[in-house]
Amino acid sequence: MSFTSLLIANRGEIAIRIARAARALGLRAIAVYSDADRDAPHVLACDDAVAIGGAQPADSYLRIDKLLDAARASGAQAVHPGYGFLAENAAFAQAVIDAGLIFVGPPPAAIAAMGDKAAARGRAAALGVPVLPGYDGAAQDDATFAREAQRIGYPLMIKAVAGGGGRGMRLVHEPAQLAAALAQARSEAGAAFGDDRLLAERALLAPRHVEIQLLADAHGRCVFLGERDCSIQRRHQKIVEEAPCPVLTAALRRTMGEAAVRLARAIGYVGAGTVEFLYEDGEFYFMEMNTRLQVEHPVTEAVAGVDLVQWQLRVAAGEPLPLAQDELLARFEAGGHAIEVRLCAEEPAADFMPRVGRIVRFVPPEDVRFDHALRAELAVTPFYDALLGKLIAHAPTRAAAAQRLAAALDRTAVFGVPTNRAYLARVLREADFLAGRVSTAYVAAHPQLRQSPASERLWALAAFVATRASDTDWPADWLGFASTGVRATPYRLACGEQERSGTVEGDARRARVGAIDIACPQPLRSDRWNRVWLDGRGSAVYFARAGARMWLQADGEEAVFDDCSLRAAHRASVAGAGTIVASMHGRVVQVAAQPGQRVAAGAVLLTLEAMKMEHALTAPAAGVVRAVHGRVGEQVAAGRVLVELQFEGDA
Repeated sequence: MSFTSLLIANRGEIAIRIARAARALGLRAIAVYSDADRDAPHVLACDDAVAIGGAQPADSYLRIDKLLDAARASGAQAVHPGYGFLAENAAFAQAVIDAGLIFVGPPPAAIAAMGDKAAARGRAAALGVPVLPGYDGAAQDDATFAREAQRIGYPLMIKAVAGGGGRGMRLVHEPAQLAAALAQARSEAGAAFGDDRLLAERALLAPRHVEIQLLADAHGRCVFLGERDCSIQRRHQKIVEEAPCPVLTAALRRTMGEAAVRLARAIGYVGAGTVEFLYEDGEFYFMEMNTRLQVEHPVTEAVAGVDLVQWQLRVAAGEPLPLAQDELLARFEAGGHAIEVRLCAEEPAADFMPRVGRIVRFVPPEDVRFDHALRAELAVTPFYDALLGKLIAHAPTRAAAAQRLAAALDRTAVFGVPTNRAYLARVLREADFLAGRVSTAYVAAHPQLRQSPASERLWALAAFVATRASDTDWPADWLGFASTGVRATPYRLACGEQERSGTVEGDARRARVGAIDIACPQPLRSDRWNRVWLDGRGSAVYFARAGARMWLQADGEEAVFDDCSLRAAHRASVAGAGTIVASMHGRVVQVAAQPGQRVAAGAVLLTLEAMKMEHALTAPAAGVVRAVHGRVGEQVAAGRVLVELQFEGDA
């Protein structure tokens, strides 16, 4: 290797992943951290760490000067950008090179060539790579977009020219939606990328999202390592990825791969990168090129049998790629199937809204790859992406990979902040998914998967656990007791908006809740999975408690309960009529409503930024704004009242 120390200009699970690859090659890994990440797992995973500033990304992870200062202070010789933040910033790559360091990524010119989505579309078309009808011109006024939209036809996708990661994207079904979509996309793009230029493309409503993984060295060799199907998405962001694509033929795989290589060669690409396509009815269309490592790279690693991060580092050190295209393709096509799911701090039942909080308890699975940066007591903040980690299963067949991954999710527990864990497990067991019938419309077409009310079994378990503790504090190391006699113990629990009360009859080993018999041969403990029998059926049970709140998971099903007997009153979880509350912790980036203003149903009142996305709070019905309680730049907590409305017809 031409360098021995590596600064990782990122955080979280990807920083840990890069550190692992660096150490395997004998390199010293150096972390950077913001004020919010001082005790984060990625800091401890590296050999050294340097503080770079405030919790907001703009004060730390997006500060080129602070990152270069950290590299100099730590003696780093190379810089890996990870993904997100500055990973696709040509100015950052150039600044690293100008500082005499090695940038682990493509040349700045290649990043710039693909970073401008409008220019990338034109380049792809010139190389014979199919593109969708669209507009990517210099004129950015609403009138031009309205005129071009009529030419292209609806539905239409508005995209940020400098965009990526689903930010600055809006789907427009009809002309009446265009102006609002342009305004929202411009705002989000400007905040995320410092560039509010937009382009428009004809929208495919239910295509597959298929991407080609590339790897190129500085000696002229460029190869593709098969494809990934990343069609299952929410908010244009992927949550399930797999390799290979279930419907791609070998011939089409080669055609798409060769198109991707042609594009990469044209811009002098070096390193790992991905060309993304939309696929529908046997046709594919260029979407964009990501000039960095992808979140979903592990599925390619599993199927193709390579370590992409190690090869990023080797290529940056000047080493040539050792494998020829045909050899790699044969390895990929014989490599079985891999599926990855993204575990995120979000609430599927609330339209996948990101959530923040503190991890009360964390239990990882034992039999699949899990790239994460989690630990108990970790604070999940609103400053960064909602991604907590990625679980990856590899098996000879797609069905076996899905089964293995769903079982691993059942044995994963993250308590303290809502996650999409149970939702992902339901997706992996759903009939359309198992049959390979997926598209970018999958999430919207399967709304039933988002909701999972607590079952009778879980209510019974919650009552049993709540009443069979030794005391109300629930010691962390021992949560059971043996009673010498049968007793009836009252309980009163709440889960969401439901509240139930009753009695648990029996002792700590055998009890009855309603019509359900419960047997628990061993004392219940919160530091392990417990085996509990409900009506003769064994269940793996895990739980934790903080104050009156109890988290409970059994055979993959989970719910959060409140022990009403331990608090003075049960607060309603919904705000009063006419009050608009913050749906999450976040920063106010726009206030569109003013006291006394008349607003229509659906009008944007205020916009929050949380976890790198903007979320508009809208009027549920027409009315008059009575008061506004948030100001631009203010950090607000979830549940805080931000706008008060008087609806039309109300006194």
